[in-house]
Amino acid sequence: MKRFGRRGLILVLGVGVAAMAITAGALASTKKKSANVQVCVLLPDTVSSVRWVQFDAPLLKKAFDKAGVTASINNALNQPAKQTAQAQACLAAGAKVVIETSLDNGSASAIEKLFTDKGGKAIDYDRQVTGGTASIYDTFDGKLVGKAQATGIVDAMKAKHTFKKSSIVAELWGGQTDQNAFWFKSGNDAVLNPLFKHHKLKKGPQQFVPGWLANNAATIYDQMLVKTNNKIKAAIAANDNIAGAVIAREKAHHLKPIPLSGQDATAAGVQYILAGWQTGTVYKKVALEANAAAQAAIALLHGKTPKSNGFRLNNGKKEPTLTLPVTWITKKNYTTLFKQKWLKKSDVCIGQYKKYCK
Repeated sequence: MKRFGRRGLILVLGVGVAAMAITAGALASTKKKSANVQVCVLLPDTVSSVRWVQFDAPLLKKAFDKAGVTASINNALNQPAKQTAQAQACLAAGAKVVIETSLDNGSASAIEKLFTDKGGKAIDYDRQVTGGTASIYDTFDGKLVGKAQATGIVDAMKAKHTFKKSSIVAELWGGQTDQNAFWFKSGNDAVLNPLFKHHKLKKGPQQFVPGWLANNAATIYDQMLVKTNNKIKAAIAANDNIAGAVIAREKAHHLKPIPLSGQDATAAGVQYILAGWQTGTVYKKVALEANAAAQAAIALLHGKTPKSNGFRLNNGKKEPTLTLPVTWITKKNYTTLFKQKWLKKSDVCIGQYKKYCK
């Protein structure tokens, strides 16, 4: 699915490492090494979710362009060292605020310290940096994400009449280097653990999926199937990538669809929902998060306090936090994604999936 072109995508060299960057405002050419940059955006990768390239980068660029703020928008391609190099390049160009989606806490907290030690400011974007020095954490409500996933599969089990004390529920959580994986898990636990405790359902294999990667998830789920003799009746998949891996292994073993969660509202995820292989996916309207982060950065540039609606603990300290709502998407409301221009109908209702669409 490609909804945004490559216009604005250029190559930035930083500390001996090539980094792909979408730039806004004055940073229009790599030849202008002294060009002034006000905000540095550090996105994580292109594989854990389609959102970073297709949504976050262009939405942030648009917000900063509209405000007349110069920004360097970078993607680390899942390499912490590259993200550090990108941060150093931004600092050399004069950036005063960094918006960071971390790859690991060690390098991420060091990057924030690079900025704040020089009088700059940092924003945790979508993932909290443990031990970091950010002024605000801009995110979706992780516990609500986990609760929506768990409630979704429980409701589906009841509808399929598989909600029984003998029914095994497996859980594939996100990558352990991402603090959000633990936040989502807390929502899963809030719904499922009482059911396990009171023997309403049977706790099955549980594991974090390194890097949120589908290949890792496929291997893990194969092991889970072996351990349970192919008797898993429902599964938590932390996002649509992981859900897709689960579905691929279910098909490979000639198993029937089971209640299965997801996240990110990808085109593939919605297709699996329509075809009956996936129960639902958590939709996070990235425009809300991107615009909030841009406004927070602009506020910090002007010495103002960014908007927040609570706090999250970070190494025992209260970190101001702006949490945003999420939506559980199923067959009943998937057209919401078309109406809100998150996906195009033509991205989903094609080929073998066209017959399922309204």
